[in-house]
Amino acid sequence: MEKQANNLPKLSYIKTVFTFLLLFCATFTVALFAQNGLTKGATYIVRDITVTGNTAYSPQTVITYSGLRKGEKVVVGGEKIGDAVKKLWKSNLFSSIDFYFVNIENDSTDLEINLNDLPELNEVRIEGVKKGKKEEILNENDLKKGKKVTENLITTTRNYLTNKYKKNGFLNTKVNVITRKVDNDSIEKERVDMLVNINKGEKVKIKSIDFVNNEKLSDKKLRKAMKNTKQKFLFRVLKRSKYVEEDFKDDLVSVVDAYKENGYRDARVLSDSIIYNDDETISLQIAVEEGEKYTFGKIDFVGNTVYSDQQLMAVLRIEEGDTYNGVELRKRIADEEKPDGLDLTNLYQNNGYMFSTINPVEVSADGNVIDLEIRISEGKPAYFNSVTVSGNDVTNDHVIYREIRTRPGMLYSRADIIRSIRELGQLGYFNAQAIAPEIKNPNPVEGTLDIEYKVEEQGSSQIELQGGYGGGGFIGTLGLSFNNFSLRNIFNKDAYKPVPRGDGQSLALRLQASQFFQTFSFSFSEPWFGGEKPYQLSTSLSYSRQFRFDPLSRRANKDQSFNIAGITLGLSTRLSKPDNWFLLSQAISYQNYDLKNYFTGLFNFGNGTSNNLSYTIGLTRNNTNVDPIYPTGGSNFSVSAKFSLPYSLFNNVDYEALRETSDAINAIPPAQRTQAQTDALAAADQERFRWLEFYKVKFKGDWYTQVAKKLVLRPSVEFGFLGAYNNDRGIIPFERFFLGGDGLGNFALDGREVIQLRGYPNQSLSSGDGASVYNKFSLELRYPITLGQGAKIYALTFLEGGNSVNNFKDFNPFDLKRSAGAGLRIFMPAFGLLGIDFGRRFDDIPGQAGSRGNWETHFIIGQQF
Repeated sequence: MEKQANNLPKLSYIKTVFTFLLLFCATFTVALFAQNGLTKGATYIVRDITVTGNTAYSPQTVITYSGLRKGEKVVVGGEKIGDAVKKLWKSNLFSSIDFYFVNIENDSTDLEINLNDLPELNEVRIEGVKKGKKEEILNENDLKKGKKVTENLITTTRNYLTNKYKKNGFLNTKVNVITRKVDNDSIEKERVDMLVNINKGEKVKIKSIDFVNNEKLSDKKLRKAMKNTKQKFLFRVLKRSKYVEEDFKDDLVSVVDAYKENGYRDARVLSDSIIYNDDETISLQIAVEEGEKYTFGKIDFVGNTVYSDQQLMAVLRIEEGDTYNGVELRKRIADEEKPDGLDLTNLYQNNGYMFSTINPVEVSADGNVIDLEIRISEGKPAYFNSVTVSGNDVTNDHVIYREIRTRPGMLYSRADIIRSIRELGQLGYFNAQAIAPEIKNPNPVEGTLDIEYKVEEQGSSQIELQGGYGGGGFIGTLGLSFNNFSLRNIFNKDAYKPVPRGDGQSLALRLQASQFFQTFSFSFSEPWFGGEKPYQLSTSLSYSRQFRFDPLSRRANKDQSFNIAGITLGLSTRLSKPDNWFLLSQAISYQNYDLKNYFTGLFNFGNGTSNNLSYTIGLTRNNTNVDPIYPTGGSNFSVSAKFSLPYSLFNNVDYEALRETSDAINAIPPAQRTQAQTDALAAADQERFRWLEFYKVKFKGDWYTQVAKKLVLRPSVEFGFLGAYNNDRGIIPFERFFLGGDGLGNFALDGREVIQLRGYPNQSLSSGDGASVYNKFSLELRYPITLGQGAKIYALTFLEGGNSVNNFKDFNPFDLKRSAGAGLRIFMPAFGLLGIDFGRRFDDIPGQAGSRGNWETHFIIGQQF
């Protein structure tokens, strides 16, 4: 393009999409114009600057942004014009930028900046994908109406979509992006419509993965080392056979590591290639060079003064003559996958030597025997100078500081930092995935450092509001749980947002009612009673009132009631031995059972009372990793014993005579008993159960193992036993186990424990009065869908088995009712845990022959499994 002004030639800068070439282009163009009358290097004074072309921006804005000014000197092919072009181009507002020297007189000139605005995006049409995916594509690529359409936007959109579908196995994906100008004279700005055509093609599977030149390790073993790239296999579920270039490159490293783990230190991948097959699959061919097998030779430590060679060798656990394993050597020095692993780095890091460095150096490889020097620079011991927290907008500082294991003046310990992260995550007040300690101001000379724990608050209070039909009528439930409550601010009206929060206390209220029962409960706990040590004080009050069903009116008979009132006071504390993961808990509880004209099958009196005064002691060890909703490692064990006083030892009641009386009367059919015999039977039961006498032992253990990325395996085992001190008194009718179903408790407050076993109807694996012995085994595989702050969602599959009996002599831990299935869990801070399970039973329900093979649907509310 050329333009004449006063018979002087035009100077035009060539448009380019590469910013770093702009100055070169400017210089080259000026050289061309020198042939037409302008001289490169000539200097002119700028008289005036004008802006022309198709642009919506004001001339003053363009001139100001360019950096050019009237009265200044410019050089043909100089930096000022080049910098102006560069600034305007980098604004991403213009499709073309041209500069003209016009009206040149002696040493003066006018400058004309000719611009064309980039077009704006009008409409986007996406073809080749389902309707539900189109909105996702628009959001991911920020294709909004009014956005400037640059070559970069088009290229980025094309590349993003191509790579997106290639990662999902569509190796032949083609994406074409076309723009078309919108013809509309009423619109001043240029606008374009965009067509995005996506041709995914067929999903390309890997037919085979073949290795060349491998003699020491088989194809099968090498393919197993490739964690993400798999060949077609009929029964493959967890890893699909698809080719993703990034994953494949990582797997090539894994192939080399497989050799290193078996002593072939020099192994390497020579080449890799993709072969396209006629059946629209691909084959991967990997050529390797294995090299010779090596063994470890002498291992010397250099620079160690804190630990002896023997102590370091005990941690390294590698002996002279062992097969060389470069991968394991690296892990024994510093295992990046296990921040709390047993390795040399952690040995130093957990004992104050933050500034230590450990480097293994091969000093000899004669005869395929590798001698090592492990060179250690210990540095000075480091001490925490400042420990701070940030991000806690609700939770008070003292609640966080009391959980942190790193204190100012303490010796640096990496293990204490990891433990602090875990303790903060277990509180439930913060997003466990976002807790981040940041080391600041490390000073190796003075041996000091600062640390800041960054947290992200999340809602910890929960509300339960539900209604439904069950038990013959409507059931309404209102539950409020405040898990970061502040009792000291309860009379401070300014603290209600909506309730006083921030002191780490727990307060829960629950109301449930129907025409047949009402239940009220209140509980409160203070985790640091006294403020100095972690003594958790908890208390709870409950009251339940139940009514009998009247078959004539089909309504509740308020003249027949069963009332239960209870109170519990508990105290728990953390232990330092055997290790500091243990928790000792103790509780005293009392329940009063009051029957008014309420006859059941539990005992033979309908008017009377029963009392339960018991003491519970429990020992728990919980070292699960960070997130209490989705633990990825560790274990949780608990054992407890609950027992009453042995009243029969000192109350001078002849329970043997009472039992004989009851047995004699029970042998008489009810229709043939006299009123006196019925009254005698009721009196005997009233005496037997006036004060409940029993002991109860329970055990539960969970293990969490991360088997692949965030895929977690959770085995679990449970056992419970309810016993009697005096066989003449027998097993009490309360405190029993009810096995089967979703595991959700009901309105009864008689001490019963409802045990989940999915795939079976609720409480179908125990008798109507409950069982005295049960056991259960469970295996769950979990995979997270999202672990964000707003909601944590994970899917699961499970295998379960369990059973319950009424007498220990009938107990067989391997006689199990089995099931399997899948489910989904959603945890939202405001509502707690919600879920659904689909379980299929493999055994008949007791008393229902032929019921095996059926499916059960279970809804989970407010529980964690």
